[in-house]
Amino acid sequence: MKLNSLAPKEGYTWIRQGIWLFKQNPLGFLMLIFMYVFVAQIAIMVPVIGVFVVLLLTPAISVGFLTACRQAIQKERIRPLVYLAALQSGVLVRRRILQLGLIYTTLILVLSFILSLLIDFEALLPLITSDKPITPESLHQIYLILFFGAILYIPVAMLMWFSPILIAWADMSIPQALFSSWMACWVNRTAFFFYLAIWSIVLIAIPLTIGMLLDALDLGQAASFIVAPISMAGLTVMHCSFYATWKACFTEDEVALV
Repeated sequence: MKLNSLAPKEGYTWIRQGIWLFKQNPLGFLMLIFMYVFVAQIAIMVPVIGVFVVLLLTPAISVGFLTACRQAIQKERIRPLVYLAALQSGVLVRRRILQLGLIYTTLILVLSFILSLLIDFEALLPLITSDKPITPESLHQIYLILFFGAILYIPVAMLMWFSPILIAWADMSIPQALFSSWMACWVNRTAFFFYLAIWSIVLIAIPLTIGMLLDALDLGQAASFIVAPISMAGLTVMHCSFYATWKACFTEDEVALV
C-alpha cells in the first residue's frame, strides 16, 4: 500500500470519476443512499440509542458503499446487504470496524459539546422547529453553526476519510489506519480543498439558490420537488467519488478506475 502525492487538479478529476462510476449502476447507488437515509432517519427517532447506533455503524456503512463501487466497476450486481461487508469480513476486521465506530462516536460527541459552547442552541431551536419566517438574526446563527461545525469537523474527517477502508481492505490496525488517513488527506490537502469546494457549491449553494428563486416566484412549495431529487443525485455521486479519492491517494492491486 503506497501513499501518493497528487496535483490540486485531481480534486476535479475525482468528481468526474465519481460521475463515471455513478453511471455504471445509477439505480443501485441511489437505492443504497435512499436506504441509508431512510433507515438513519428512523433510527434517529429512537432517543439517544438511535443516534449512537448510526454513528457506531458509520465506518461499516462507508466500507459497504465503497465495496458497492468496486462491484459496479466489476459489473457485479449491487445488493443492500453490501452494507454488511465489513461486519462479515472476519472477527478481527469486524472488531476493529466497531472499535473505529466507537472512536468516531466519541469524536462527534466531543465536537458537539464544543459547538454547544460556541452557539446558543436553546435560542435557535424554536426558530428551526416553528413555522415562523427565519429572521436575519436566526439566519446568522445558522451560518455560524455551519461554519464552526465545518471547521471542527475537518480533523475528524481527515482521520475517518480512509481509515475504515484501510482496516477492511489493507488489514491495518486502528492507529495505523487513522494515521495513514490523516497523512493522505494532509499530503493532498490542496486537491481535497478544490474537491470539497466544488461539492459545497453543488450540494449547498445551488440548492439554496434554486430555493430562493422559487420563493421569489412564489413557487416555494415546488422547491422540495425540484431540489430534493437534485440533492439526492448529487449526494450519491459524491459518495461514488469517495472511491475515486481512495484509488488516487493509495496504490493497491485492483482494477483501475478510468
